[in-house]
Amino acid sequence: MHGKDIRLEAVGITYPNGFRAVEPTDLEIRAGEFFSILGPSGCGKTTILRTISGFVEPSEGRVLIGGEDMAGRAPDQRPTALIFQNLALFPLMSVRDNVAFGLEARGVSKRERRARAQELLELVALGDQAEKKPTELSGGQRQRVAIARALAVEPAVLLLDEPLSALDLKLRQHMRAELRAIQKKTGVTFLYITHDQSEALAMSDRIAVMNKGKIEQVGSCDEVYSDPLTAFAASFVGEVNMIPGTIKSVIPDMALVESALGTFTARNPRGLKVGDATYLFVRPEAMRLDPLPNDNRLAVSFDRRDLEGAFVTLHMKASDGTPMAAQLPNDGQRRDPASLTELGFSPEAAIALPEGPLARTGREEMAAQ
Repeated sequence: MHGKDIRLEAVGITYPNGFRAVEPTDLEIRAGEFFSILGPSGCGKTTILRTISGFVEPSEGRVLIGGEDMAGRAPDQRPTALIFQNLALFPLMSVRDNVAFGLEARGVSKRERRARAQELLELVALGDQAEKKPTELSGGQRQRVAIARALAVEPAVLLLDEPLSALDLKLRQHMRAELRAIQKKTGVTFLYITHDQSEALAMSDRIAVMNKGKIEQVGSCDEVYSDPLTAFAASFVGEVNMIPGTIKSVIPDMALVESALGTFTARNPRGLKVGDATYLFVRPEAMRLDPLPNDNRLAVSFDRRDLEGAFVTLHMKASDGTPMAAQLPNDGQRRDPASLTELGFSPEAAIALPEGPLARTGREEMAAQ
């Protein structure tokens, strides 16, 4: 199998009721890469997936796969396969017959179908489960059956719409590694849709962060996590401490940020100018309990300690009540966090970005449901 590149050229999608689901978007996904579109519910990421697969026609712009314009091509005429959230396996068919179903529809002989299905089941480590029904398998095994079935028709592009959302945490973590390994073995282009940042960061070669129909940033996982371009990208991808403020002065690549919590030095990648409103972002793992001489310093009071296995997260409040968090390795030390009155962070670990929309926190999302 070989993957093909995907290119969106000014693709916009407006529904008949006038709702603008996707603003005009340019995006290039390289052949053979694992690419994820990451964003909150309703941001337009699934609409883009369905447009690439042919279930939605763009209102404007073009979708190209392998350099070929997909305009007017039905889903079954495109070099794509789509895996839905519910997997849609046939419960009365054997695992082997589920995998071979698409080949039968294409007129492949029974012998070839069985051989190909068995080959793909071996690929996803289910060669000994061929005669079982899907209901006899675990959630992770059913997931792999759906992948094998999609690969049976030899797509150049595999489209996955939040396929792990129904699995428990342990199984999701296991399936991330499985999906990544399958993608590497086959060389097929994977386009993965998710709202789960850890999924996207763990599996992807590159990710796009999307919000309200617009792509905010495209880059490698390290780039998007460590060098976000917008306040939304910084606040959506991973946990982050945020301090609103104003640019007081600038020097090459750095800025002095004045805030209600003090004055801090931070990176200034967007070239903010004196007087600009800004958000200063610092990751919890960059916070230090024992500040170094050149660190920014922040007065805090202890709130609570959360044990998260290999890590410990200390939740604190700044002088004005702003929540702050510091994440530390769980190294067995029993320092009393209640005695903490100050945190430090290096100027290089902080980033000043233009004021703009922020991602809703997990707590806010739950309250809205």
